[in-house]
Amino acid sequence: MTERQEDPLLEHEYDGIREYDNPCPAWWHVIFLGTVVFSILYFVFFHVGPSMGTNGWTLDEAYSDDVADNLKLQFKDLGDLKVDEPTVLKYMNEPDWLAIGAAVFKTNCKSCHGADGSGLVGPNLTDDYYKNVKQLIDVAHVIENGAANGSMPAWKNRLHPNETVMVSAYVAKLRGQNLTGPRGTEGSAIPPWPAAPATAAPAEKKVKQVETPSRPVGTESQPT
Repeated sequence: MTERQEDPLLEHEYDGIREYDNPCPAWWHVIFLGTVVFSILYFVFFHVGPSMGTNGWTLDEAYSDDVADNLKLQFKDLGDLKVDEPTVLKYMNEPDWLAIGAAVFKTNCKSCHGADGSGLVGPNLTDDYYKNVKQLIDVAHVIENGAANGSMPAWKNRLHPNETVMVSAYVAKLRGQNLTGPRGTEGSAIPPWPAAPATAAPAEKKVKQVETPSRPVGTESQPT
């Protein structure tokens, strides 16, 4: 039987320890160099490339594009809503559209205001105290234009007007839950929101009849 030939020892020695002359195999070097080349290409494509038109190639960007396309489909029959108080008040009382407002809130607002609106680094949205809101339309104005010298960012150029209406309606609807948040009460108490318009209830009933014909009409309506 042929004896196994041991690798020669290198000349240098550290603390009485000597090293075998046993270099990494060639395939290991090829993989290592391949990862270096790949990392350079990855950096150029995903970090420099977006300025050159490669948007939509990451999961996050692809998701954002899909959400935008889905919103366009949902908003197709609505057209572009006017961001004003009557419109916000109308959609405060339509649960199907409030669900879209909730989705916009969870995507963009929960990191500051909490998933339930009770506040984190941003103020509590569930009580009757506000710092930058005096009337209902101010909710939309703060969302669009920001507040507190940029602590609350402006979303006017990042949200579709319909999204602004829906998330404003959702935020306004959070009022009255009086959840306990980490920041406590901030600002001043303001008067209640205006009463819902008479046309809000029929619009909700029509949607509900299509989705759940066997359910009594209007059972999911919430009093304002």
